[in-house]
Amino acid sequence: MRRFSLWLRGKPIVADSMLAFVLFVLEVFGVTTAESKVAFLAIGVFLPLPLVFRRIYPKAMSAVTLLLSFTATAVQYVTDDHKAEHITLFSLGIMLYTLVAYVGRRDGLWFAAGLVVDSVLSYAAVADKPASDGIFTVMFFALCWTLAEFIGARHAYDTEVAARLAVADYDKERRAHDAVSAERTRIARELHDVVAHAVSVIIVQADGARYALRRDPDAAEQALTTIAGTGREALRELRRTVALLRTEHAPDQLPQHGTAGLAKVVEMMRGTGLAVELELTGELDDIAPEVSLGVHRIVQESLTNTLRHAGPHPKAWVRIRRRDTDVTVDITDTGGVPLDEPAIRIKGSGMGLVGMRERIAVLGGTLETGRSPDGAWQVQATIPLNPGFPE
Repeated sequence: MRRFSLWLRGKPIVADSMLAFVLFVLEVFGVTTAESKVAFLAIGVFLPLPLVFRRIYPKAMSAVTLLLSFTATAVQYVTDDHKAEHITLFSLGIMLYTLVAYVGRRDGLWFAAGLVVDSVLSYAAVADKPASDGIFTVMFFALCWTLAEFIGARHAYDTEVAARLAVADYDKERRAHDAVSAERTRIARELHDVVAHAVSVIIVQADGARYALRRDPDAAEQALTTIAGTGREALRELRRTVALLRTEHAPDQLPQHGTAGLAKVVEMMRGTGLAVELELTGELDDIAPEVSLGVHRIVQESLTNTLRHAGPHPKAWVRIRRRDTDVTVDITDTGGVPLDEPAIRIKGSGMGLVGMRERIAVLGGTLETGRSPDGAWQVQATIPLNPGFPE
């Protein structure tokens, strides 16, 4: 039964056709009291018909119903059939309910005014109608209006709840999409920091080994050793990064940061021929892991850019200072190749600075890059010790 009622909700014409048929059947049972049976049955057939489409075309069907009611009053007056009681006149109350519940009070008032006129004409046509009929008619229409108000309020509530649920679903999908985008950005940033650094070192060392292979075999061997070591270190860090991204919490998989990690990066860059001076001020080993990782990646990416773009015999100065509320990172290099000195440059994707800015933005810090007045290239970052992550 429940399934049938749910099915009928989605088929308004079927349900309303059944309602019209029931009224017609009840009307047939009362045909014996009519003096003009043909006129009685004609009214019984046509008066319920607008109910079939009452929820699809409520305004048009209410006008048709009211017109049919006026016609029934006129037929009753012409045939002088005072005893005939049309059960199908209940369709007037049903149509009033439909207008108020599904269209609005304004249209319902217009229909109610038409009903008042029709009732006055009906009582004028039949002079001996008892007063109890009028009281019953008023109470019936009032009940239909009250029920329509209740159902209309329920429909409005259901509509509002459905709208809120739709908004909630949209917000949920948007948050999920934003989370996926943020995660993809984080993965891309981590992989870029690991791979770009290692590949840049490998390319520089491979070019050096190729040039020194015949003239200086020892230098070529040293370059190949650096390539092998850099490749192994990159592979280990890639594995750590992938393991970290696969799990929600994996502190034992974090790469080595802090002063030891910075010293290792600087040592590796020195092995490639980049002269680096490192200056550390304050305790850097007990800061938050995300801040330590941010400092590590900024130094790594900046020195990688120096190796790419600073020309032959490059030099860089790395100064990291912990203050009361933040950590400052200042990397300065020789600023590029003089115009009269040829050099081989490694082309990059241009995502290094973008990745650094994204990382600093996530940590709630600031990043400034550019040339100083003396031509040196500078990267200056400030990262708060207690970063606030966006929700």
